[in-house]
Amino acid sequence: MVVPETPSQLRNAIRIDVISVIPGFFDSPLDNGLLSIARRKELADIYVHNLHDYGLGRYRQVDDSPFGGGAGMVIRPEPVFACIEALKAEREYDEVIFLSPDGELFEQSMANRFSRMHNLIILCGHYKAVDERIRQKLITMEISIGDVVVSGGEIPALFLMDALVRVIPGVLGDSESALTDSFQTELLDCTYYTRPAEFRGMKVPEVLLTGHHSNIEQWRSENALERTRKRRPDLLDKECLELKNKIT
Repeated sequence: MVVPETPSQLRNAIRIDVISVIPGFFDSPLDNGLLSIARRKELADIYVHNLHDYGLGRYRQVDDSPFGGGAGMVIRPEPVFACIEALKAEREYDEVIFLSPDGELFEQSMANRFSRMHNLIILCGHYKAVDERIRQKLITMEISIGDVVVSGGEIPALFLMDALVRVIPGVLGDSESALTDSFQTELLDCTYYTRPAEFRGMKVPEVLLTGHHSNIEQWRSENALERTRKRRPDLLDKECLELKNKIT
């Protein structure tokens, strides 16, 4: 069933339509945590659509065995086409995203970009695969959350939605927090400390106790760079390559 526009839609909240064969998977995450906050503040409208509602026959079939044989089942094209075409008949979408291990690796820059969009569709795969014609004709972007296979696209969909809504202005209580996270500057974030100043012989770096803001910012920048160099040197290589490409 296609959900009509809501008042928050008229206030330019991002709308995300998620298509899944197990829609109940999203009940708790959408009613708790950051996604719930974004919905309550009417900064994000998230709707989950049961693909079985568009299934075939008495049993609302959405999958079938693959041509050529082999293990596993494949999502049929008819239910997916019917669901997405029904949604597109109501509004235009910026992207139709399919979550797949062979998609483009999800990065912070994507989350930032998605957060500024108006309407997104996220198709959660399941079973062995989806019919390739779905990917050819309906999908505008394929995304992977890493070199790992999970049971379906529902977990990656939550991963993507959480990442994008947290950078929407107003979702977090401290809007600056999201802007200083790891990967926002192509570096890991610096280390943080809180009270007590000394715990079991471990002391907080003295500079953080001085109240000297410029010195603290310099320490944090140097600390972030050093952490990145030790833990994720590939990020520094990427930053250097991007700078080189800009120059040339």
